[in-house]
Parts: sequence; structure tokens; C-alpha cells
Amino acid sequence: MVQSPRSLDDGSAARLRALLVALVVAALGLGAGFVLAFGLSLLLVGAGLDPSPFVLLVVSLVSIQGVAFGGVALVYLRLRDRPITSVGLRLPSLRDLLFVVGGYAAALVAAISGAIVISITGAPAGENQVAEFASSDPSVLLWLVPASFLLIGPGEELLFRGIVQGRLRETFDRVPGVVLASALFAAIHYVALTGGAGGRLVTITILFFPALVFGAVYELSDNLVVPALVHGAYNATLFALAYAAIRLSESGAVPEGETTQAIAALL
Repeated sequence: MVQSPRSLDDGSAARLRALLVALVVAALGLGAGFVLAFGLSLLLVGAGLDPSPFVLLVVSLVSIQGVAFGGVALVYLRLRDRPITSVGLRLPSLRDLLFVVGGYAAALVAAISGAIVISITGAPAGENQVAEFASSDPSVLLWLVPASFLLIGPGEELLFRGIVQGRLRETFDRVPGVVLASALFAAIHYVALTGGAGGRLVTITILFFPALVFGAVYELSDNLVVPALVHGAYNATLFALAYAAIRLSESGAVPEGETTQAIAALL
């Protein structure tokens, strides 16, 4: 059946609208999180306190992944008159757990492969807030292991898979929907990175491939708990590896420069 020019135009407009909505939702979540985290940090300083790296990290996690991402997602669902269960929230089945195991392995392989390529080529990588906190207080990485399952995985997956990818999938096919959502997820990390534009783009490229895994397991399972668990386990492993690398560098077992590069590429 040949589509009329009008139907083609309607389809293009719907896809453009879905993409714009996804961009706005992601920007609102990130922007609200930064504003809230900055405001709370100012309140702590104004109260005469000197927040430690750990306190600042907690403020950032709760503000961004917890309140902002979760809040924007819930407001979006409310505006569209949809329950939270519409994003696919249920106890994982045995099949879902297999997706969790396979997704975790695939995401980790993707990230480590990217780090190896960076190490071999010597390409610069951008660093994020976590790497900066870890350089002054490595113990924050240990606290980030449980936070990966409690805040980071659930918060980021709710917004970027449950809402952003879900909205894109209303008008795009499976593969384009997952690819676009993954690219958007990786791209929003640009503002949270430090360093030159080239280094930031290198890190974003690495992040894109694990993000594809998160999106794929969500698409295959239709259960948001699955990518949340994969994402949580993935991040927790990277934080643990980064902590071990820092301690090894302190003992002289690993050159400090290589450790810094590894952290920048993985976190």
C-alpha cells in the first residue's frame, strides 16, 4: 500500500514531536537536578557548614537522580494521565533475570573495551564529578556501590528508558527508538564532564554503548526493573574497580597516571 504525501508528513511531524518532547523531558530533569543540588549546597555553606566530598555527592545524587529525575517523570505521567505502572514496573521473572545477567555482562564488556581503546590510543577522556570527589576522598566510591542500586539505576532508567525511550517508541520503530534514547542519555552527560570538548566526546561515545544495552533489555523485557538492575550493577562494578585502582596506585602497584585515565574512562 502506497502512503499519501499527507500521511508521510503526519508521520514525520509525529516523530519530530516525539523527539522534541524527549529532549525537553531530559533537559528538564537534568536542569532541575542541577538547580536543586546547587541550591542545597549554597544552603549548607550559608548555614556555616563546610560540606565534605561525601556530603556534596549525597546532595547531588538525591537532587538529580532522586528528586529531579523521579519528579519530572512523575509529572510527565500525570500530565498524560498515565499510572507509574505504564512504564513497566513489576517483579522480574526468571526470563527477566536472565536479561539482567546478560545485560550486565554486555554493558561491562562495552565499557571496559572502550577504556582499553582509550588506553591504547592515548585519547583524552573527560572526567565527571565522581572522579573529582574520588581524587580527594576515595571512600565515596564505596558509598556509591549501594547508591547505584538505590538511586542511580532506578532514577536514570525511570527518566531515560521509562519516559524518554517510551515516548520515542510511540512513533519510532524499535531500533531507532533505542538508539535515539541511548544517544540522548549519553549526550546529557556532556555538561557534567570536565576537560576539553574532545575528551568529553570520547567519554560520551563510551557511555553510548552501555546505554544501548540498557535500552535493549528494556525493549526486550518491557520491565523497567530489568534495566534499573543492569544499570545499578554496572555502575556498582565500575565504582568498585575505580576504588581498587586508586588504592593500588597509592601502594605503587599501578602508575598514578594510568589509574587517573582508567577512572576518567570508566566512571
